[in-house]
Amino acid sequence: MGVAIRRAGEGDRERLVRLLDEAFQYDPVSSWVFPDEVHRSKVHGVFMGVFLDVALSEGWVDMTEDGAAAALWLHVPAGEAEEEDDTPARMRETADPENERAELVGRLTGAVHPHDRAHAYLLLIAATPERQGEGLGTALIESVLERCDREGVPAYLEASSERSRGLYERLGFAFTGEAVQLPDGPRMFPMWREPRPER
Repeated sequence: MGVAIRRAGEGDRERLVRLLDEAFQYDPVSSWVFPDEVHRSKVHGVFMGVFLDVALSEGWVDMTEDGAAAALWLHVPAGEAEEEDDTPARMRETADPENERAELVGRLTGAVHPHDRAHAYLLLIAATPERQGEGLGTALIESVLERCDREGVPAYLEASSERSRGLYERLGFAFTGEAVQLPDGPRMFPMWREPRPER
């Protein structure tokens, strides 16, 4: 049975922030950015909302019809990274101004993000905790990867754990070889996927 997917809009924002907050509350990277669990429960949703707003305004968000999962994508053009893009600073300022980690995570991932070729960038993908492992994330990613393959466009993401890295490898992504090491924290794995010729 297929997964019904639709494009999200501004009217879905509240629902999607709740989804992202729940899905990443105990993610290794979120736990590093906000080590205090009580504090994390207060500001994490706001932090996730910045990612969502960037995707809604500059890219696109696909979600399952039932709202149980969503994928945030950006189209990254070829060429140098835009100097005026200060999303990491906005993340910190909006969510947790005293917490330098809220900005540092974006700075470190941005430093290794490839810009030599245009590509689709999977910013975040999430499923509600009770629906994880059902293949919803795979369905969301595959719908975009099929389009990437047709159009000859590569795709890129950062895996936040060894477990998710394995999932993305099964979808054709390969580790770029340069991990992002968060200071005193987990490693993130930048991954690139070349378009596959149509079979």
